[in-house]
Amino acid sequence: MKLRPDEQPVEIVVGTHRLQGILCVPDHPRGIVLFAHGSGSGRLSPRNQFVARHLQQGQMATLLMDLLEEWEAEDRRNVFDIPLLAGRVRGATEWLGGQSTTERLRVGYFGASTGAGAALQAAAQAPDQVAAVVSRGGRPDLAATYLPEVTAPTLLIVGGDDRPVIELNREALSLLTCPKQLIIVPGASHLFEEPGTLEQVATLALDWFQRYLSPSS
Repeated sequence: MKLRPDEQPVEIVVGTHRLQGILCVPDHPRGIVLFAHGSGSGRLSPRNQFVARHLQQGQMATLLMDLLEEWEAEDRRNVFDIPLLAGRVRGATEWLGGQSTTERLRVGYFGASTGAGAALQAAAQAPDQVAAVVSRGGRPDLAATYLPEVTAPTLLIVGGDDRPVIELNREALSLLTCPKQLIIVPGASHLFEEPGTLEQVATLALDWFQRYLSPSS
């Protein structure tokens, strides 16, 4: 993938693991959003890249990253190891706090698929590190025991045709005690491949992050 001049490849060390990422910090950023994708395609996910670039246009810095090393992603069990993935999210958040360009920015998590469960568990375990969470077609139910402990305002976005995941998100919403909202995008499937649906996700996410990550919020 060819990077734009404002996109920087980075390596994030978490314990003994070296995770690959793409950091973009626009001029005068209003916050930074860490993307958590559990399938192993994290930083290269075209859907996450699309949303990230929309956020960047709204003056949000972004960190697209792989939560797993390449060899780890080959074992599908790791994709559903939420404690493992949540630990990587927390480690990447600490890494952002040590970078001169991002150390003063409030952090948000954008989680997709199993990455949403990891983001919410990480948010519950380190509430002082994250100011907002957005889930796209996510599995927040995978962090069910941690959901009552989440304090960061959380937005759950689900496709209207993704019926099993809608029910899982409704159950998760009932467990959350933080400021919360569930938005169902009509006519969208699990991957939001239908025309205009991913644009809706990006707009909703930007609105949420601007509300809760901006210095004045």
